[in-house]
Amino acid sequence: MNTDDDAHLLVLALQVDDLPEHQVAPGIVRRDLPATGRARGWLIDFAPGSRWPYVDVHETEERYYVLSGEVIEDGSRHGAGTYVVFAPGSRHRPSSETGARIIGIDLLSP
Repeated sequence: MNTDDDAHLLVLALQVDDLPEHQVAPGIVRRDLPATGRARGWLIDFAPGSRWPYVDVHETEERYYVLSGEVIEDGSRHGAGTYVVFAPGSRHRPSSETGARIIGIDLLSP
């Protein structure tokens, strides 16, 4: 049985802009969101003209949502409001001409 005192342990709320920044490459900043045993989340800001520094290969599923700007994936342009899903075994190297902010989740192996 959950009591009101126990319920707070099931929910975590935070301001993503308060999380530490990690520079992935020039013009690309990542903030790691709290993870669980099943998934990890992240927020990435792309400066205009930036490109992911390497081809990202996925052993598990990855999903992201474009909050602002536009992300380019293999010639396809994904603007704000676009939800992108990569299946296990997929690969990509995102870039942005305009700048973008995306929030995503990587599912972890069982």
